[in-house]
Amino acid sequence: MATLGSAPTPVEASLPISAPAAAGAKHVPRHSLLVRVTHWIFTLCFVALLVTGLEIVVSHPRFYWGETGNVNMTPLFKIPIPSSRNLVPTGYGYVLPDQNGWSRYLHFQAAWLVVFTGLLYVLHGLFAGHFRRHLLPTKSDLSWRNLSSAIASHLRFERPTLAEAHSYNVLQRLAYAFVIFVMFPLMIWTGLAMSPGFTSAFPATVTILGGHQSARTLHFFLTVAFVLFLFVHLLMIFLAGFLHRTRAMITGHVRSTGIPACAPEPPATSAMPSQSKMPAR
Repeated sequence: MATLGSAPTPVEASLPISAPAAAGAKHVPRHSLLVRVTHWIFTLCFVALLVTGLEIVVSHPRFYWGETGNVNMTPLFKIPIPSSRNLVPTGYGYVLPDQNGWSRYLHFQAAWLVVFTGLLYVLHGLFAGHFRRHLLPTKSDLSWRNLSSAIASHLRFERPTLAEAHSYNVLQRLAYAFVIFVMFPLMIWTGLAMSPGFTSAFPATVTILGGHQSARTLHFFLTVAFVLFLFVHLLMIFLAGFLHRTRAMITGHVRSTGIPACAPEPPATSAMPSQSKMPAR
């Protein structure tokens, strides 16, 4: 599974390639500089947000629905872990060290950095046409034949084909589009809805969600969804070749070894445009 980023320039199969050159290693463009920089910034911020978010949860591992929630109310659900505050009933006879102060400051700083980085990435994707050309699935991608083939391939943990190494398959497109355009905005929205300063200026942002405690609960579920996405994302990278894909996100190129002199047309599930086959000189 390719890492989140800009789709590459297709392999130039329409140009004649000499056989000796085809047998060697070729560096094919994969990720732009902006995509690589925003990817690693987001990675560092995600780790910071996850660690500090867990510390914030530890201070009160109980979740409610509505506007208010406290230890005298029955929670919607609770996490069976000790708390860092002795007034929170958890069933444990001890409390954890309270790190809530620095974790909140770092959480907010990392969150705003993610917002600005994500905004830069989205603007780049819109104005450069990356989303339209390489990320949003086409009608042919959404056909039952292509969808079932991609699902069966992932369930069998098959390694990606050569064409998929240079593009995104339909499941990757759907997953990345859902994360970028649905989960990421909801995460920002629910985070802002927990801020009294922001909701005092824009009360509708929290009213629609059902209250501050509802926003906190939704924010927690979105975090769990992001972590699950990360696990699947890393699993697919390992199946595809961890060093190979990580190098592409660092250098911006995919190292393709042994590309045949007559490159075949990509399969129907590939996002690459059709290329005509030309004989080698």
